[in-house]
Amino acid sequence: MLTSKQRAFLRSLAANEDTILMIGKGGMSDRIIKQADDALTARELIKGKVLETADINSREAAEQIALETRSEVVQVIGSKFVLFRRNSDEPKIGLPREKKKK
Repeated sequence: MLTSKQRAFLRSLAANEDTILMIGKGGMSDRIIKQADDALTARELIKGKVLETADINSREAAEQIALETRSEVVQVIGSKFVLFRRNSDEPKIGLPREKKKK
């Protein structure tokens, strides 16, 4: 589970990322899930977009992909969404740590 500070950090990184996942009139498919899974393994942070022709909205798409790829939804704005999954073998993104309470 991501903290709000970690989410904010990932949102700032995602602003510079290209949209690599497009969901169109074909909707959600095994191919889309596989593409997202492979991209998350390689990059850890991906940005996707749901086109107007799709029969699913961006929140639903993000949550479905996150569930099937064991990733987390970082943000959904309009038709775009950002997902994150840490690569346990070769982590690429160092998340800010949560401060310990006294």
